[in-house]
Amino acid sequence: MKLIKDENYQRKERKFFKKHVHLIDKYSEVLTKLKTNPFDPSLKTHKLKGELKEFYSCSLTHDYRIICIFLIQDETIVLVDIGSHNEVY
Repeated sequence: MKLIKDENYQRKERKFFKKHVHLIDKYSEVLTKLKTNPFDPSLKTHKLKGELKEFYSCSLTHDYRIICIFLIQDETIVLVDIGSHNEVY
């Protein structure tokens, strides 16, 4: 799988890691797993419902999530948002 981070996501990512520097190594692990197996049980990847039904969520930690879109035909994952449960939903 290929991961795509648009400018908007990169801005959110920088802002998130200014506050959560201690999660950078964990984030790297999660992105590696997302590339190799987006449904690895440790990621708790699941399809969202309601207004966010086109998106998936995976866990960075118990408190923080990464929101993404899966483009299956291109084997691409577009990262959309990162933050706490309340921030991203």
